Amino acid sequence: MNKKTTEKRLMQYAWQFKKGIIIGIICLVIATALELAGPLIAKKMIDEHIVGIEGTWKEVAQDNDHYIVSYQDKYFKRADRIEKDDKVTASHTILMVNKDYYMVDGSAPSTGKRQISDGKLQVETTAGTKVFSAQKLSLDELYQFFKPEQRPIVYLLGLYVVLLLVAAIFQFGQTYLLQKTSNQIVRKMRNDIFAHTQRVPIDYYVNQPAGKIVARITNDTEAIRDLYERVLSIIVTSVIYMAGVMAALFLLDVKLATICLAVIPLIVVWMKVYKYFGSKYNKVIRSTISAINANINEAIQGMPIIQAFRMEKKTKDDFETLNQRNFTYQRKLVRLSALTSYNLVTVFRNLAFVLFIWYFGSASLGPTGILSIGMLYAFVDYLTRLFEPVENIVNQLPLLEQARVAGGRVFELMDHDGEEVETGNIKRYQGNIRFRDVSFAYNDKDYVLKNISFDVKAGQTAAFVGHTGSGKSSIMNLLFRFYDPQSGCITIDGMNTKEWSRQQVRSHMGIVLQDPFLFSGTILSNVTMNNPNISREMAIRALKAVGAHRFIEKLPNQYDEQVTEGGSTYSLGERQLISFARALAFDPAILILDEATANIDTETESIIQHALDVLKKGRTTLVIAHRLSTIQQADKIFVLDHGTMMEAGNHEQLIAEKGIYYQMYQMQQGSSRQAVS
Repeated sequence: MNKKTTEKRLMQYAWQFKKGIIIGIICLVIATALELAGPLIAKKMIDEHIVGIEGTWKEVAQDNDHYIVSYQDKYFKRADRIEKDDKVTASHTILMVNKDYYMVDGSAPSTGKRQISDGKLQVETTAGTKVFSAQKLSLDELYQFFKPEQRPIVYLLGLYVVLLLVAAIFQFGQTYLLQKTSNQIVRKMRNDIFAHTQRVPIDYYVNQPAGKIVARITNDTEAIRDLYERVLSIIVTSVIYMAGVMAALFLLDVKLATICLAVIPLIVVWMKVYKYFGSKYNKVIRSTISAINANINEAIQGMPIIQAFRMEKKTKDDFETLNQRNFTYQRKLVRLSALTSYNLVTVFRNLAFVLFIWYFGSASLGPTGILSIGMLYAFVDYLTRLFEPVENIVNQLPLLEQARVAGGRVFELMDHDGEEVETGNIKRYQGNIRFRDVSFAYNDKDYVLKNISFDVKAGQTAAFVGHTGSGKSSIMNLLFRFYDPQSGCITIDGMNTKEWSRQQVRSHMGIVLQDPFLFSGTILSNVTMNNPNISREMAIRALKAVGAHRFIEKLPNQYDEQVTEGGSTYSLGERQLISFARALAFDPAILILDEATANIDTETESIIQHALDVLKKGRTTLVIAHRLSTIQQADKIFVLDHGTMMEAGNHEQLIAEKGIYYQMYQMQQGSSRQAVS
């Protein structure tokens, strides 16, 4: 098992597409910065333009720019806009008292408790009470003081709209790039894991249900796709957004922003807690889903047997047991997740607002407060925005942990020892086969072949017979290099098969199984296997040579007739003829017939036998047979018993020896005579 953590390996896959990720993150940073400029613009608009008229105004000598306001035949300009060339003649103050605005003679303090009575304004401060003459501004007069602010307000609003539009463009860019990159990552991962399934040894598939392997390639990689496409992009977006919000908070108030940093360790602690429990639950869930897939696959494949033996209830109970286990752990995961999301984030948000109120105090919001309305708006807006990404991160924890566990399962398969697929062409060998002292065990201790030695010359037909478990199929597995022997040597034309890759050994071999498998597609595609070197004409010629045209020409679409998975709509004999044509079209130097006629009825056997004669012509043929009548013409017959070579010779020689072969032949002949009588 690879010692690298699952997280590191997932990040290594992502880093292979770093260009798209980096550009996407740059777009995200720009979009976030532009979007977060909104509250700062709003603060400026409120403090400087909407409520900015409240404060000191200077009486100036002339109307020389658009910021000057005419009031009672005099000209006024805000104190913060006075320039060096402005001639100031007097100071006045505009203050709001009980929702009305007043023009106050002189410079009145901007803080303190205000009271108005009979044109006199009293301002009570810590330094004492001061009285000023004040005149209430009518609505028209007040509008004149607001009028110069219209242009900057429109400008700021326009700027904000432009920033939002530009941010939307960059937001689209980051979403597109990150999701495109996510799909590229998962595509590569699926290609890698599927390619690895062709490199792992055949015994892996013997020991693993097909449904579990399919679940790792489909369900688990789909969970990982969610990680890259949704979880990581949301988390990266949220982290950058939080960083932007914190930066803005520090610009507004360093002390309060520092207090808000406490939310970060809270999130980290919660992620640690969730990872501990979520990992345990998700491992069981992912494993159970794989078992469910395997159970469904097995039930569908074996449905005729289940129904024939009335095993529906037992099959249903087995499925319900797995389903209940999945439900139980899903419920535990939901309970764990229920503590997150809205509940947890709401607690954090409320704590932050409590700190906010405590920090400024109730007095801060009064007339003597230190907080402007614009500052208050901006800080509340940023605090609200701060917890949006927090909630997004917390909501992704279930998917994050699910993807981490799924990644571990995928990498577990990818870490299974395999060999590189080497499809380099080798010269077509003649087909001289030699086994020398070959011993083999599937589990390294229970040997199914013991010191097997034999020779088959190119062009000969050799048959292997023996009782079930004698080792016949194991010899073919070794020749095909599905497995390698623990000891001994296997050569083809004098070349040790281990000197070639497994694919090169098989490149000039063909095999016909007892129960041939047909793939979804057409009859022709099952013959050519979509090999560009085999033309349509070659495939049809092969089908005609083995006699398959007799039933194919009766089909509506003939050679283009559709084939379902497994070829279940065709009889065993028809499937066998198609598989013979497939082997013939590939023109192998060595042909293996694994009990190809074992389940064929007598009427079909003559057709199959003719096809076999066509198929064996000009090539080395190895036959595993139970029907001894089909191998009497073989050049060599090898008799196996419990992994040991007991007899060898042709039919006449073995009958003359009156050994195991003779006894088997007599038994089959006796059975045939009884069947006839």
